[in-house]
Amino acid sequence: MFRSRSGRGKAVGTALLAAVSLMLTLGGCGVDPVTPQDARQEGGTDDKAGGAPRRVDCAQVKCIALTFDAGPGKDTPHLLDVLKEKQVPATFFLLGSKHVDRYPDVVRRIADEGHEVANHTWSHRILTDLDESEIRDELSRTQDAIEKITGRKPTLMRPPQGRTDGTVSDVSRDLGLAQVLWSITAKDYSTTDSALIRQRVLDNAHRDGIILLHDIYDGTVPAVPSIIDELKQRGFTFVTVPELLAPGKAEPGTVYRPERD
Repeated sequence: MFRSRSGRGKAVGTALLAAVSLMLTLGGCGVDPVTPQDARQEGGTDDKAGGAPRRVDCAQVKCIALTFDAGPGKDTPHLLDVLKEKQVPATFFLLGSKHVDRYPDVVRRIADEGHEVANHTWSHRILTDLDESEIRDELSRTQDAIEKITGRKPTLMRPPQGRTDGTVSDVSRDLGLAQVLWSITAKDYSTTDSALIRQRVLDNAHRDGIILLHDIYDGTVPAVPSIIDELKQRGFTFVTVPELLAPGKAEPGTVYRPERD
């Protein structure tokens, strides 16, 4: 699926068009999403974010999580430069084949610079179309590849298209992976217009939101600096997904998705 940039964009763009509407029906698949607010309430008073000291209290501060799917790619180093300059942490859901295995130094840099490294499967196959062993292979291969580079297996994953069900949840639980969906998307797979990507994010930004972008598309990384600047002006604090849930901790197998305003 992920071949040339143009072919990859068309294939993945078509596949992802159904993601938002699908998310709205997850409850019908036997999967009950947990909101960041609920996760925080269940977490008690521990001053931790996924086991690390908590920088901010998202129960008191207007938090938002910036996440990137399907990388790393050739533009990811520049994105990391932007995030470092703006002092913004992000969560990267990395794709194994032709990404993690092609850009190991970038994966290492993502981890070294304090971003959350997460799993987006090995080859972007739709997990709900696979049997249990195939789901396990898609996730575990990426777990192993990331651990080999960073020394740590991810604790978060994002299923392609946001498609999940009971079997995906069971395998994720076995592998120690919580499932993270989103509430804000720029549909950057369908346009190279950076101004449009920016506006779509800003129009839908909300407290405790999770923004979905892709660092593999030409229009996305150029849009990020102005997205960050505007949201900071609006009083948002950028956090990783574990920080958004803290003092709750992402539980393996559980699906996390913010409620829209």
